[in-house]
Amino acid sequence: TFLLHFSLFNPQVHGIVRRSSSFNTGRIEHLYKNPQAHIEGNMKLHYGDLTDSTCLVKIINEVKPSEIYNLGAQSHVKISFDLAEYTADVDGVGTLRLLDAIKTCGLINSVKFYQASTSELFGKVQEIPQKETTPFYPRSPYGAAKLYAYWIVVNFREAYNLFAVNGILFNHESPRRGANFVTRKISRSVAKIHLGQLDCFSLGNLDAKRDWGHARDYVE
Repeated sequence: TFLLHFSLFNPQVHGIVRRSSSFNTGRIEHLYKNPQAHIEGNMKLHYGDLTDSTCLVKIINEVKPSEIYNLGAQSHVKISFDLAEYTADVDGVGTLRLLDAIKTCGLINSVKFYQASTSELFGKVQEIPQKETTPFYPRSPYGAAKLYAYWIVVNFREAYNLFAVNGILFNHESPRRGANFVTRKISRSVAKIHLGQLDCFSLGNLDAKRDWGHARDYVE
Protein backbone atom coordinates (compact mmCIF):
# COMPACT_ATOMS: atom_id res chain seq x y z
CA THR A 1 0.00 0.00 0.00
CA PHE A 2 1.38 3.36 -1.02
CA LEU A 3 0.60 6.84 0.27
CA LEU A 4 1.52 9.83 -1.86
CA HIS A 5 2.12 13.22 -0.30
CA PHE A 6 2.20 16.07 -2.81
CA SER A 7 3.61 19.50 -2.18
CA LEU A 8 4.72 21.98 -4.80
CA PHE A 9 8.45 21.44 -4.27
CA ASN A 10 8.72 18.10 -2.48
CA PRO A 11 6.49 15.25 -3.67
CA GLN A 12 6.97 12.10 -1.59
CA VAL A 13 5.98 8.45 -1.81
CA HIS A 14 5.41 6.55 1.43
CA GLY A 15 5.02 2.78 1.43
CA ILE A 16 3.61 0.47 4.08
CA VAL A 17 5.52 -2.79 4.41
CA ARG A 18 4.91 -5.76 6.69
CA ARG A 19 7.65 -6.67 9.17
CA SER A 20 9.36 -9.90 8.16
CA SER A 21 12.39 -11.81 9.38
CA SER A 22 13.65 -11.84 5.78
CA PHE A 23 13.82 -8.99 3.29
CA ASN A 24 10.54 -8.58 1.41
CA THR A 25 11.25 -5.44 -0.64
CA GLY A 26 12.83 -7.15 -3.65
CA ARG A 27 10.27 -5.76 -6.09
CA ILE A 28 11.14 -2.14 -5.30
CA GLU A 29 14.89 -2.38 -4.69
CA HIS A 30 15.54 -1.16 -8.23
CA LEU A 31 13.87 2.16 -7.39
CA TYR A 32 16.52 2.91 -4.78
CA LYS A 33 19.31 2.13 -7.26
CA ASN A 34 17.89 4.26 -10.08
CA PRO A 35 18.49 8.00 -9.52
CA GLN A 36 15.92 8.84 -12.21
CA ALA A 37 13.19 7.02 -10.29
CA HIS A 38 14.17 7.90 -6.76
CA ILE A 39 15.62 11.04 -5.23
CA GLU A 40 17.13 10.28 -1.83
CA GLY A 41 14.60 10.85 0.94
CA ASN A 42 11.54 11.12 -1.30
CA MET A 43 10.55 7.47 -0.96
CA LYS A 44 10.07 6.20 2.58
CA LEU A 45 8.87 2.87 3.96
CA HIS A 46 6.88 2.48 7.16
CA TYR A 47 6.32 -0.77 9.01
CA GLY A 48 2.62 -1.47 9.16
CA ASP A 49 -0.07 -4.03 8.47
CA LEU A 50 -3.59 -3.93 7.08
CA THR A 51 -4.69 -6.04 10.05
CA ASP A 52 -3.60 -3.29 12.50
CA SER A 53 -5.90 -0.26 12.45
CA THR A 54 -3.84 1.62 15.06
CA CYS A 55 -0.70 1.64 12.93
CA LEU A 56 -2.67 2.71 9.87
CA VAL A 57 -4.09 5.70 11.72
CA LYS A 58 -0.61 6.64 12.99
CA ILE A 59 0.99 6.43 9.54
CA ILE A 60 -1.78 8.30 7.72
CA ASN A 61 -1.88 10.97 10.41
CA GLU A 62 1.91 11.40 10.17
CA VAL A 63 2.13 11.46 6.37
CA LYS A 64 -1.16 13.28 5.67
CA PRO A 65 -1.15 11.95 2.10
CA SER A 66 -2.85 13.48 -0.92
CA GLU A 67 -3.44 10.08 -2.53
CA ILE A 68 -3.61 6.52 -1.18
CA TYR A 69 -3.28 3.43 -3.35
CA ASN A 70 -4.37 0.25 -1.60
CA LEU A 71 -2.30 -2.43 -3.35
CA GLY A 72 -1.99 -4.63 -0.26
CA ALA A 73 -3.62 -8.07 -0.31
CA GLN A 74 -3.23 -11.79 0.08
CA SER A 75 -3.68 -12.12 -3.68
CA HIS A 76 -3.21 -15.81 -4.46
CA VAL A 77 -6.57 -17.38 -5.34
CA LYS A 78 -5.69 -20.98 -4.46
CA ILE A 79 -3.99 -20.03 -1.19
CA SER A 80 -7.07 -18.05 -0.19
CA PHE A 81 -8.90 -21.36 0.28
CA ASP A 82 -6.23 -22.41 2.80
CA LEU A 83 -6.03 -18.97 4.47
CA ALA A 84 -9.66 -17.93 4.09
CA GLU A 85 -10.01 -16.00 7.36
CA TYR A 86 -6.67 -14.22 6.92
CA THR A 87 -7.58 -13.30 3.33
CA ALA A 88 -10.89 -11.84 4.50
CA ASP A 89 -9.14 -9.88 7.26
CA VAL A 90 -6.46 -8.36 5.00
CA ASP A 91 -8.27 -7.97 1.67
CA GLY A 92 -11.73 -7.13 2.97
CA VAL A 93 -11.60 -5.61 6.43
CA GLY A 94 -8.12 -4.20 5.74
CA THR A 95 -9.66 -1.92 3.13
CA LEU A 96 -12.26 -0.80 5.67
CA ARG A 97 -9.46 -0.04 8.15
CA LEU A 98 -7.72 2.20 5.62
CA LEU A 99 -10.92 4.06 4.78
CA ASP A 100 -11.82 4.45 8.44
CA ALA A 101 -8.28 5.73 9.16
CA ILE A 102 -8.79 8.43 6.52
CA LYS A 103 -12.02 9.42 8.25
CA THR A 104 -10.44 9.30 11.74
CA CYS A 105 -7.58 11.55 10.61
CA GLY A 106 -10.01 14.11 9.20
CA LEU A 107 -8.78 13.72 5.62
CA ILE A 108 -12.08 12.86 3.92
CA ASN A 109 -12.08 16.10 1.91
CA SER A 110 -8.41 16.07 0.92
CA VAL A 111 -7.46 12.48 0.07
CA LYS A 112 -8.01 10.56 -3.16
CA PHE A 113 -8.29 6.80 -2.52
CA TYR A 114 -7.66 4.05 -5.08
CA GLN A 115 -8.67 0.45 -4.36
CA ALA A 116 -7.00 -2.28 -6.43
CA SER A 117 -9.98 -4.44 -7.30
CA THR A 118 -9.84 -7.62 -9.34
CA SER A 119 -11.47 -9.49 -12.21
CA GLU A 120 -11.96 -12.30 -9.66
CA LEU A 121 -15.08 -10.34 -8.65
CA PHE A 122 -16.70 -11.79 -11.79
CA GLY A 123 -15.58 -15.34 -10.92
CA LYS A 124 -18.21 -17.54 -12.58
CA VAL A 125 -18.71 -15.08 -15.40
CA GLN A 126 -22.29 -14.20 -16.28
CA GLU A 127 -21.42 -12.78 -19.73
CA ILE A 128 -18.47 -12.59 -22.10
CA PRO A 129 -16.86 -10.12 -22.35
CA GLN A 130 -17.46 -8.61 -18.93
CA LYS A 131 -18.51 -4.98 -18.53
CA GLU A 132 -18.76 -2.67 -15.51
CA THR A 133 -22.44 -3.70 -15.29
CA THR A 134 -21.73 -7.46 -15.36
CA PRO A 135 -23.05 -9.07 -12.14
CA PHE A 136 -20.37 -10.17 -9.69
CA TYR A 137 -20.08 -13.89 -8.89
CA PRO A 138 -16.86 -14.53 -6.90
CA ARG A 139 -15.73 -18.13 -6.70
CA SER A 140 -13.01 -17.99 -4.02
CA PRO A 141 -12.43 -16.51 -0.55
CA TYR A 142 -10.11 -14.02 -2.29
CA GLY A 143 -12.85 -12.91 -4.68
CA ALA A 144 -15.41 -12.70 -1.88
CA ALA A 145 -13.06 -10.61 0.29
CA LYS A 146 -12.34 -8.28 -2.64
CA LEU A 147 -16.08 -7.97 -3.24
CA TYR A 148 -16.54 -6.66 0.31
CA ALA A 149 -13.68 -4.22 -0.30
CA TYR A 150 -15.29 -3.06 -3.55
CA TRP A 151 -18.62 -2.28 -1.91
CA ILE A 152 -17.15 -0.65 1.20
CA VAL A 153 -15.29 1.74 -1.12
CA VAL A 154 -18.57 2.55 -2.86
CA ASN A 155 -20.22 3.01 0.55
CA PHE A 156 -17.59 5.48 1.79
CA ARG A 157 -17.77 7.39 -1.49
CA GLU A 158 -21.53 7.78 -1.27
CA ALA A 159 -21.83 8.18 2.51
CA TYR A 160 -18.98 10.65 3.06
CA ASN A 161 -18.37 12.07 -0.43
CA LEU A 162 -14.83 10.70 -0.30
CA PHE A 163 -12.93 10.59 -3.60
CA ALA A 164 -12.71 6.77 -3.65
CA VAL A 165 -12.51 4.57 -6.74
CA ASN A 166 -12.18 0.89 -7.60
CA GLY A 167 -9.92 -0.28 -10.43
CA ILE A 168 -11.14 -3.68 -11.66
CA LEU A 169 -7.93 -5.12 -13.10
CA PHE A 170 -7.52 -8.37 -14.98
CA ASN A 171 -4.28 -10.37 -14.64
CA HIS A 172 -1.29 -8.08 -15.16
CA GLU A 173 2.11 -9.63 -15.61
CA SER A 174 5.74 -8.52 -15.51
CA PRO A 175 9.17 -10.01 -14.70
CA ARG A 176 8.50 -9.11 -11.05
CA ARG A 177 5.47 -11.41 -10.85
CA GLY A 178 5.68 -13.84 -7.91
CA ALA A 179 7.22 -17.21 -8.74
CA ASN A 180 4.19 -19.17 -7.46
CA PHE A 181 1.85 -17.57 -10.03
CA VAL A 182 1.27 -19.56 -13.22
CA THR A 183 3.14 -17.37 -15.73
CA ARG A 184 6.36 -17.20 -13.70
CA LYS A 185 5.98 -20.83 -12.64
CA ILE A 186 5.85 -21.97 -16.27
CA SER A 187 8.61 -19.69 -17.57
CA ARG A 188 11.01 -20.50 -14.71
CA SER A 189 10.30 -24.24 -14.89
CA VAL A 190 10.80 -24.37 -18.67
CA ALA A 191 14.14 -22.59 -18.24
CA LYS A 192 15.18 -25.08 -15.55
CA ILE A 193 14.18 -28.03 -17.76
CA HIS A 194 16.26 -26.55 -20.60
CA LEU A 195 19.25 -26.27 -18.24
CA GLY A 196 18.77 -29.82 -16.98
CA GLN A 197 17.87 -28.68 -13.46
CA LEU A 198 14.28 -29.99 -13.54
CA ASP A 199 12.49 -32.94 -15.16
CA CYS A 200 8.87 -31.82 -14.91
CA PHE A 201 6.50 -29.56 -13.01
CA SER A 202 2.82 -29.61 -12.06
CA LEU A 203 0.01 -27.09 -12.54
CA GLY A 204 -3.41 -26.74 -10.97
CA ASN A 205 -6.68 -26.30 -12.86
CA LEU A 206 -5.84 -26.51 -16.58
CA ASP A 207 -9.38 -25.43 -17.50
CA ALA A 208 -9.07 -22.00 -15.84
CA LYS A 209 -9.18 -19.06 -18.27
CA ARG A 210 -7.74 -15.60 -17.67
CA ASP A 211 -7.29 -12.41 -19.69
CA TRP A 212 -3.68 -11.25 -19.39
CA GLY A 213 -1.93 -7.94 -19.95
CA HIS A 214 1.39 -6.32 -19.11
CA ALA A 215 1.61 -4.42 -15.82
CA ARG A 216 2.96 -1.32 -17.60
CA ASP A 217 -0.17 -1.14 -19.75
CA TYR A 218 -2.39 -1.42 -16.67
CA VAL A 219 -0.52 1.40 -14.95
CA GLU A 220 -1.01 3.58 -18.03
